[in-house]
Amino acid sequence: MKSTNLYKGSLTTIILKLLNEHDKMYGYQITQKVKAITKNDLQLTEGALYPALHKLEAQGLLHVEVSKVGNRVRKYYRLTEEGTKETVKKLAELESYIRNMRALVNPKFRDE
Repeated sequence: MKSTNLYKGSLTTIILKLLNEHDKMYGYQITQKVKAITKNDLQLTEGALYPALHKLEAQGLLHVEVSKVGNRVRKYYRLTEEGTKETVKKLAELESYIRNMRALVNPKFRDE
């Protein structure tokens, strides 16, 4: 990831948002979607993505489906009901963070 310190706290929200929009995805697909959306500015590494996915699964926010594709086993990640609720919460938190940062960085754009 570029500027890892800035993005590190948003990784969970990024994953949840993508899964909310795309129903189910596998890890590589998530990395490529982030890369495409950000026009290569943000590149998730496997070392950052998979621990985050495993943590979300352990928290009960993701369900994993295993599928065999050719000779490979592919894990698809899907939001649980609790994961959908958490997505709404995380997106609201992120919106608030962005609004506050915008106000701090450029006060003339402060929302009243």
